[in-house]
Amino acid sequence: MRGKAIYANTCAACHGAKLQGQPNWRERLANGRLPAPPHDRSGHTWHHPDAVLFDLVKNGLVPGRTAPPGYQSDMPAFGSTLSDDQIVAVLAYIKSTWPSDALRMQKEVTEQQQRR
Repeated sequence: MRGKAIYANTCAACHGAKLQGQPNWRERLANGRLPAPPHDRSGHTWHHPDAVLFDLVKNGLVPGRTAPPGYQSDMPAFGSTLSDDQIVAVLAYIKSTWPSDALRMQKEVTEQQQRR
């Protein structure tokens, strides 16, 4: 799977080879930032609509748009190193690991956003 290979080369260093995230990902580091969250069912990635997930990967966390105002993150923007198709492939890989209930809920959130 193309997305799995891209994930392994681009995302796994922070988010884990098994999508497990960094240890204690809900606890702030000394610099005030949060560790990389997991992308498996235990994280919150599946709570976000597709457009937000795509924006997060392409542009990083942007305060006032994909993060609260003033929020600082170590999440880099990959828009200059990954094509849109590669980003979509990575997200498809991540989603392919989720159980059916998380997939269903994430699809509903995506559809709700699209109706707005």
